[in-house]
Amino acid sequence: MLKAVKVRIYPTDEQSITLAKHFGCTRWLWNHCLSVMTETYKTTGKGISAFNMKKQIPLLKAKHEWLKECYSQCLQQSVLNLSQAFQNFFEGRVKYPNFKSKHYRQSVQFPQNVKVISESAIKFPGLLGTVTAKIHRPIEGTIKTVTVSRNPDGKYFASLLVDDGIE
Repeated sequence: MLKAVKVRIYPTDEQSITLAKHFGCTRWLWNHCLSVMTETYKTTGKGISAFNMKKQIPLLKAKHEWLKECYSQCLQQSVLNLSQAFQNFFEGRVKYPNFKSKHYRQSVQFPQNVKVISESAIKFPGLLGTVTAKIHRPIEGTIKTVTVSRNPDGKYFASLLVDDGIE
């Protein structure tokens, strides 16, 4: 069964800058892909698959050097989230996807390679490294995805999606 555990994290100043870059890159990619998908749908009447949008990421990295500062799987996850948002829209569950603003809650997903080192530290892939955390309950099972978010008041949280292996 999948369970989520939300913990408070305390990044250093350098890690906060790295997270801000990740938030900005994934938000920009979401907005860029949403714009491209909207224009394509208006002109051709067909959408673009997540696979085709993910193939554009290396081209965008060549054009925009600052995208290289972000962990690549976070960018891919942003495209997958947008694809899921469109799927939910076309199935009538939600409204049309919105553009993301930097003035609201910011978040980035790390789909794999995140490890809980101890009761007070989480190791992230890429440039982020090990971040101090306040883990208030034991993490039992395999970590599937970790979503790092920053509230408007400046507090950081990590939501760990854990598969405990129980059906």
